[in-house]
Amino acid sequence: MPATKVVVNIPGETSYDVRIGAGVLDRLGAHLRAVPALAGAERALVITDSNVAPLYLAAAKEALAQGGFRVSDIVVPAGEEAKSVEVAGEVWEAMAQLSLGRDCVVAALGGGVVGDLAGFAASTYMRGVQAVQVPTTLLSMVDSSVGGKTGVNLPAGKNLVGTFKQPSYVCADTSTLSTLDAREWACGCAEVAKSAVIDSDDFFFWLTDAADDLAARDSATVEEAIARSVVFKADVVAADKAESRGVRECLNYGHTLGHAVEAESGYGTFSHGAAVAEGMRFAARLAASLLGTSLDFVQTQDELLDRLGLPALPWSAKPEAMLAAMKRDKKARRGQVRFVLPRDVGSWELADVADEDILEHLEEWARSKEGGDGR
Repeated sequence: MPATKVVVNIPGETSYDVRIGAGVLDRLGAHLRAVPALAGAERALVITDSNVAPLYLAAAKEALAQGGFRVSDIVVPAGEEAKSVEVAGEVWEAMAQLSLGRDCVVAALGGGVVGDLAGFAASTYMRGVQAVQVPTTLLSMVDSSVGGKTGVNLPAGKNLVGTFKQPSYVCADTSTLSTLDAREWACGCAEVAKSAVIDSDDFFFWLTDAADDLAARDSATVEEAIARSVVFKADVVAADKAESRGVRECLNYGHTLGHAVEAESGYGTFSHGAAVAEGMRFAARLAASLLGTSLDFVQTQDELLDRLGLPALPWSAKPEAMLAAMKRDKKARRGQVRFVLPRDVGSWELADVADEDILEHLEEWARSKEGGDGR
């Protein structure tokens, strides 16, 4: 099957290609040589983590070498803990020790943590060098590798320090997805579902038809799901590249409760995707109460998430603790919690929701877990 190419066009930025398909990693160096912004690059630095390195680092370095690059690598510890100011500092120091200049290109090889960390390092080292994304998880292929958000975490919260740095190229080799476990696969499916709900009837009803094939990792379905998600994200970013007009905030659907779930349950207890799926269920019910969103929509979304391996979580926390976590999130404004609420497929509203309304629904959410139905 030939690779799929999506061109990302963002006003004020150089356009870049996203290539999707099995085996595209083997042509990474050759494809980078065709990118005008990388015409003078002689050095390439691969930043990856300790889980991905044994699997794909050698192949990435060989592909870059075949493109004429002199290649170095930095391997950071796997896990969210690597996305820190301390590890970023170690990466900067290593880049300096390697005598890398502004003519180098940083290749982020891995999932979202590596993509965010490597992109942040590239955007700040010598006030900015070129970066390319080589995502190896479904989640990073459909979401974090496109759009230019980079960042690291602080003890006070996730992604509180970061930059906007569009990549020069994205290489989404679907053959790397074969090593994902069921948890990580479902994690990526949650972001596909989020995109489909927010985007359009066309994407949503395609996904409802294709959900079983996506869950079963059918190759053609996977490639189309990635391409549709990339097109959706690219269109949103093009309309609001710096998240200053409110349009890009639709990408936070499910994340308001989701981030609170991650924080209160302990990072790593549930995958990011599982937490976002729980947040989508909660937001849909909140929308039904506040906006009159149909209960048919709520049920249809529930069923889609179930089919994608994302059942309602058998967990809850005290409503007051969840609300406090939401208020600490960087998306809150002046202590006011904001939700992306769906009116219907392809129609959403960014709403400031009163504390008492949130607490009422959090109490109902917690009671539903006690009842054992997870809803």
